[in-house]
Amino acid sequence: MQAFLTTLYTVGIMLLCAIPGFLLVKTGAVKSENISAFSKVLMFVCQPALTFYSFNKADFTPALGINLLIFFAIITVVQLLFIGAFYLIFRKRMDDIRYRVATVATTLSNCSFLGVPLLEAIFPQSPNVAAYSMMYFLSMNLLGWTLVSAIITRDKKYIGPKTIFLNPAILSVAAALPFFLTGFKISAENGAFLGSLDAMITVLGKMTTPLCMIILGMRLATTKIKTLFTGGLQYLAVAVNQIVFPLFVYGVLSLLPVDTELMLCMFVMCACPVASIVQNYAEMLGEGQDAAANTVLLGSLSSITTLPVLALLI
Repeated sequence: MQAFLTTLYTVGIMLLCAIPGFLLVKTGAVKSENISAFSKVLMFVCQPALTFYSFNKADFTPALGINLLIFFAIITVVQLLFIGAFYLIFRKRMDDIRYRVATVATTLSNCSFLGVPLLEAIFPQSPNVAAYSMMYFLSMNLLGWTLVSAIITRDKKYIGPKTIFLNPAILSVAAALPFFLTGFKISAENGAFLGSLDAMITVLGKMTTPLCMIILGMRLATTKIKTLFTGGLQYLAVAVNQIVFPLFVYGVLSLLPVDTELMLCMFVMCACPVASIVQNYAEMLGEGQDAAANTVLLGSLSSITTLPVLALLI
């Protein structure tokens, strides 16, 4: 029950952050065509900072390193399985951008923007949960900058070494890993400059959640409420993403000899609402913005119910 109440409170506070974004667009202070610029700040500035923040909190041990690799392998395989399954289900309707968005929205989870603060709230005594979140986000972004982008645009140019290795997620993890593996902390303990740098990284990293919600609020202001709640396809994507997918993962993990912390972290992150990066990719790629926004918004709003209920399994 404590997990239920903690999750309910945390998700409720996060959703309140969407209100300023909604008001900014409704009052004309921000134009709808400028929303993609905020998405780029989120993806190219705040997310890399969150990566450093997360790895800087965890303490590397060989056992944790093995668990992180296991975590990465399992979540990558499961995501590929679900995306592949729905690509086959919708293959005859791929000319419609709504089905291409739904294909990826059934699987991608808001594992870092919402996952990190949620995990820290549920497991306050575990500094490793943020590192697990980064493994999830790394896996999701490897798929996002390549397979997901290729599905949304129907352009195979995104499947290549450049997009696989030269994207913000990979580069930020590559930069953070040496510090994590050596145990060197960016903190005031190692000098005043590093202390200031740590403070900056922490602020930028923790901006991901409110900025993510502000962007969602902005997009909500441009959306007709009727289209948000009347699209059957987006209901399907949200139901699969926030109920079927996490329960499937929970069932698979319960059959495997994995660490309990690993299992619970993965389950919580899989239960997070449809990833806001579905919208961010659509904004940056210039296709399916409305379908992506409606699905992400519906998922975020419904998570006030689905997340706390699924948290009862913890």
